[in-house]
Amino acid sequence: MNAPLASLDAALLARARAQSRQSRRSLVEELQGLSGLEPREIVRLLAEPFGLATMETPEMFGQQPAFDLLPLAQALARHCVLLRDDAKNLTGVIADPFDLDLQTWLQAQAGATAASPLHLRLALQSDIQAYLGKHEESARAVDTLVGDSGESRRDGKSATVLSFASVSEAASPAVKLVNSTLYDALKAGASDIHLESTAGGLAVKYRVDGVLDHAASVGGIELAEHIISRLKVLAELDIAERRVPQDGSFRVESAGREIDLRVSIMPSIHGEDAVIRILDKRAMIEAYGSLTLEALGFDAPSLATLRMLAQEAYGMLLVTGPTGSGKTTTLYAALTEIHNGREKIITIEDPVEYQLPGILQIPVNEKKGLSFAKGLRSILRHDPDKIMVGEIRDRETAEIAVQSALTGHLVLTTVHANNVFDVFGRFTHMGIDPYAFVSALNGIWAQRLIRMNCPRCAVPYTPDDTELASAHLARADVHDYQFMRGLGCGDCRGTGYKGRRSIAEILTLNDEIRELIVDKQPIRRIKAAAAANGTRSLRLAALDLVKRGATTIEEIRRVTLHA
Repeated sequence: MNAPLASLDAALLARARAQSRQSRRSLVEELQGLSGLEPREIVRLLAEPFGLATMETPEMFGQQPAFDLLPLAQALARHCVLLRDDAKNLTGVIADPFDLDLQTWLQAQAGATAASPLHLRLALQSDIQAYLGKHEESARAVDTLVGDSGESRRDGKSATVLSFASVSEAASPAVKLVNSTLYDALKAGASDIHLESTAGGLAVKYRVDGVLDHAASVGGIELAEHIISRLKVLAELDIAERRVPQDGSFRVESAGREIDLRVSIMPSIHGEDAVIRILDKRAMIEAYGSLTLEALGFDAPSLATLRMLAQEAYGMLLVTGPTGSGKTTTLYAALTEIHNGREKIITIEDPVEYQLPGILQIPVNEKKGLSFAKGLRSILRHDPDKIMVGEIRDRETAEIAVQSALTGHLVLTTVHANNVFDVFGRFTHMGIDPYAFVSALNGIWAQRLIRMNCPRCAVPYTPDDTELASAHLARADVHDYQFMRGLGCGDCRGTGYKGRRSIAEILTLNDEIRELIVDKQPIRRIKAAAAANGTRSLRLAALDLVKRGATTIEEIRRVTLHA
């Protein structure tokens, strides 16, 4: 094994530079492979003999790119960027201190002179690329650096396919902006796109890992209206109607994959807002592989309980949580595991988000009269053993689901509620008989998705008393905690978080809990009986992740309530 690099060694540098020119790897990556040092330590060692300061990702994201002097396309190609701070001072950030031609060119781009040269800083190439990628979303939308033909075609499925294969100019600014916004959102891994009308135009936001992130601002009320109209055309909505909400869908093709997009248009005081839900089936396959329960990140005790509930012969398993908490994905994983080919499994969903081989999946079509309730009635005549209902929204669907569970079927379904105990109030509000409901119910599973600290930039830290108090923790309670938080780097796009995992709150019903519910006992008595039966709150499950340094107090406060 190579000895660690204590100082710049000419022979080692020459070898690394030669290998870097022959491969697509950066100089730092080559040096890391040869020396075994961490990338940031290598950057520091490279910067010292040149008299350069280094720049970390948080400082980089604290400044604005000077794309007016160094366009994004050229910055991406040359792995450098010009930054402008609040005082309008320029800084050039480079990744290779040996590239003198790049430094001279960058000085010229910035308009520097011999008397007033540009101040240069050294950074990881991946950090520079991440910074540019973050601002690429805005630049693409405003400057249309990456366009699309904007041509659409019919695929015979009442959806419009928009191809991103070509990178040619579109006919109008609105088409360019819609195409580039969709392109950037897919690249960023967003689950939703929000287009919010403002007094002066349109704000574009992406929801990434459950959090909204401002991506771009589009100036001009007329252009904003054209963008919303373009979305209406793609989703086959009425472009003349601007006073009532509308919903539709269309499809795009990107990198050889088909992606379904659901569009919701809502009137606002400044015009109309739009939200686009991205349903990327292949991304789910890539993220979860064979879609097993282990891949979702649940702790071992929760996983064992979920498997037990999903393998019951009959009854009902309810999964609850807010929109975007992974309820449907959990049910898909459970169905994948229990599917053995010897039982008939039927699902009714809105929409079918993931295709499960060997399982009959029925998409809801409200326009054609196929609702959850009507579809569920038909399913019962199709001799099923196990049924998955995408969501219980109304009394009729709830009644049929309960009766199905009472007549020998295993019913897996979702309902919107904040925790396992709120589910009882939800079904009572829908007018469901409590005795029938608890007789059918095997268990309730509430879940959330928690962002994890970025493994690359997470560092230990000590929270102050105010931060601990915000999580209802005392200093004496956290003596064995390993507090960590991400500083922000290229891998996590400067957020400090990368990826999410699931946490769960589980209530398995026994006779005591059933009697308390039917007798309409106070919720505190039901919670006490549930705790004695092994139920642990979402907050406690989240605190276990904080204790291990996997996430932060700030994140669990965002996602969960104090127990």
